[in-house]
Amino acid sequence: MRTKVLISGASIAGPALAYWLGRYGFETTVVELAPALRGGGQAVDFRGKTHLTVLERMGVLNELRTLDTGGSPMTFVDQRGRQILHLPADFAGGDVEVPRGELAQVLYQRGLPRTEYRFGDSITALEETLTGVQVTFRNGAPREFDLVIGADGLHSNVRRLAFGQEERYVRHLGYYAATWQLPNYLGLPPSSVGLNVPGRLAAVGADHRDPARAGAFFVFASTELRYDRRDVAQQKALIRDAFAGLGWEVPRLLESLGQAPELYFDSISRSDVPTWSTGRIALLGDAACGATIGGMGTGTAVVAAYVLAGELARARGDHRTAFARYEHVLRDYAQGCQKGGDRTGRFLAPGTATGLRVRNGLLNRRWILDKMLEMGKQISSVDLPDYAAELSNAAAFSVVGGRVGPRAARRRR
Repeated sequence: MRTKVLISGASIAGPALAYWLGRYGFETTVVELAPALRGGGQAVDFRGKTHLTVLERMGVLNELRTLDTGGSPMTFVDQRGRQILHLPADFAGGDVEVPRGELAQVLYQRGLPRTEYRFGDSITALEETLTGVQVTFRNGAPREFDLVIGADGLHSNVRRLAFGQEERYVRHLGYYAATWQLPNYLGLPPSSVGLNVPGRLAAVGADHRDPARAGAFFVFASTELRYDRRDVAQQKALIRDAFAGLGWEVPRLLESLGQAPELYFDSISRSDVPTWSTGRIALLGDAACGATIGGMGTGTAVVAAYVLAGELARARGDHRTAFARYEHVLRDYAQGCQKGGDRTGRFLAPGTATGLRVRNGLLNRRWILDKMLEMGKQISSVDLPDYAAELSNAAAFSVVGGRVGPRAARRRR
């Protein structure tokens, strides 16, 4: 009987894990609260050997290269629109940069033939038994799965149900970020321009696929806010209050917020879970060890999905062995990548006028910018097993538990 795995979350980590589990013969279901696969979102990047190795083994690297945005140059201006800093496309673009929605679609389509997706639903209770995990859903009848994986982000529902309240694991880093779509009324090319004042950034950039569309990106410093994450009107009011009174294009950008069909609004935070699994339940990506922005969370999630699925296949579904190996292989690597997110808010919106002048002065010196670009290429890496090749060789040639593998058996006849 095939091992049945339930994954919560259909953003990036969930579909990536579903692809690998399906490839290894697991029976996989993905449950997602949203009514459909989410589109839009900021561009995300992959960089370094580890990221590219996993994408290549998935067979998606060449496809993602065709979707590559080429990076997104960014210009910072003052309230009169005068340029004070320009960052080239390769500063944040990585080796491959693609819009988040397009990446999600690629991963979803790759795993779809072997994966059951349940959109518009969520987990309401988890009860571990001797043989599996009894799962209660908001919609539909309860079901039992052998394993449950929380790939549902920084505010993980699975982590809350199985590990405890979010406050134990998520730390606010002093900033909030918001993005939404609007018409490209400035006629911008595929780049972005943003106003910086102490503690605030208001930026807008053209859509890489549709020149008539643009995306707003706002960041502001704040102590931790108390608000309803499902109340979009309340979130829009918080953004308007934070940016009231600023010049440049900010009033028009705030006006577009009223017509925005979707809004992303969240704290810049990080999650740190001491142990990534409990019994038959494990966490993946930002749910386990993530940062909202700047911690290479997308790349780390794809790598983590590869390792978790590989270890489960290697251990033939023995979750105790697989979960322990998964965390052993990845924890140091993931935490090293995560550290970048600690500085993101302070980099995008330094809290003081002096901090802004220092950042701009340093990055306007070409040799310092070149040095930072060079350092950015020295991404931490981790040695990854080639699970597919290993498992294929094991099936063909190994002697397991005193039984000869199929090809070897034929040769001995």
